[in-house]
Amino acid sequence: MPATKEKRELDLGDLPRTAITEYASLVCLACIFDIFTKHLRLPPRSAFSEIKKHTPTIDELTGRTAMRPYFDSDEKRPHCPYCGSAQRWLARFDTYCIEGGKSTDVARRALLKKLPKSGERFVVLEKKSDSRAVFFEWLDTVGRNIDFSDESWLFETTRMYLERREPKINWEETFEELRAVRRSSRLTEGWERDGARLFLAPHLYAEAILIQYLVSRSHAHGGMTLEGRLTLMELIRRLRYTGYLDRIGIGERESGEIFEKLIDHLAARHDWSRVSTGSGSDQVNRSKTKPTKKPAKKLQKKRKGKAASPEPDETAVEPVKLYYIVDRRDFLEKVKSVYSAYAS
Repeated sequence: MPATKEKRELDLGDLPRTAITEYASLVCLACIFDIFTKHLRLPPRSAFSEIKKHTPTIDELTGRTAMRPYFDSDEKRPHCPYCGSAQRWLARFDTYCIEGGKSTDVARRALLKKLPKSGERFVVLEKKSDSRAVFFEWLDTVGRNIDFSDESWLFETTRMYLERREPKINWEETFEELRAVRRSSRLTEGWERDGARLFLAPHLYAEAILIQYLVSRSHAHGGMTLEGRLTLMELIRRLRYTGYLDRIGIGERESGEIFEKLIDHLAARHDWSRVSTGSGSDQVNRSKTKPTKKPAKKLQKKRKGKAASPEPDETAVEPVKLYYIVDRRDFLEKVKSVYSAYAS
């Protein structure tokens, strides 16, 4: 289950929020001790020695469906759904998943150095993944943390996407008391806040609509967006009409192929580095851009009268390493407490 929004004990402030996913898992120690003492017939002391070494797997910590002895609960005073044990028999694992990459590696290494090494209170697990899988995991996290019954989820989803795209900007402040998000007919890059309205450059607005569709498309009759409820065909038609497909070099005509290309484009780990202007809009830093050479005259004659098509983006699936920091402190304390009850 997603971790509750309690005060963090780990200092994650130097890491981009969009690169972190938090999980919380409950485990019933009464169920575990019963397995070791009643079924395996181990004395309580031996059972205690074995249990305190245990660290759950990544799937057990992050899986959508918990398996015994792990379970999920939103109650303030949860009970084990398997044996009915009260809260004092339950332990909690808090897990922080950090995406590896240029934007997180330095801060992540610094964080790991600060973690206490004694007693195995923290364990770090690693997992190989790819940019596409990480993107879908992010979409799933967004979908599980918003309230679709509240219309403000459209703004919230837009904010989350922009925050993931450009984490250095304070988007919470930008979206404060916002009443509308609009497609700008003036901006060619970036964004601009005007009163209670946020204007996005056409390609940014198109991507925001696409993210909203992906997050809500499990609902009947298409996905809900700022443009209303759209089917996939209607969405693609709008993206083509606004020039977004041409901008990112998608020339396919079949909707399934277009959809796959769109997913690859959004999942690719682009370098979104920008320079902010005073108005809030962003412009590409071209100070290091080399001037392009003019094509030869012969080549110009051959292509005369033929519009040049844009080069497609490089959107190959990229490898990504995920780092899971498992907080075992509550588990170790509860194991000792439960052992005392079994030994007495």
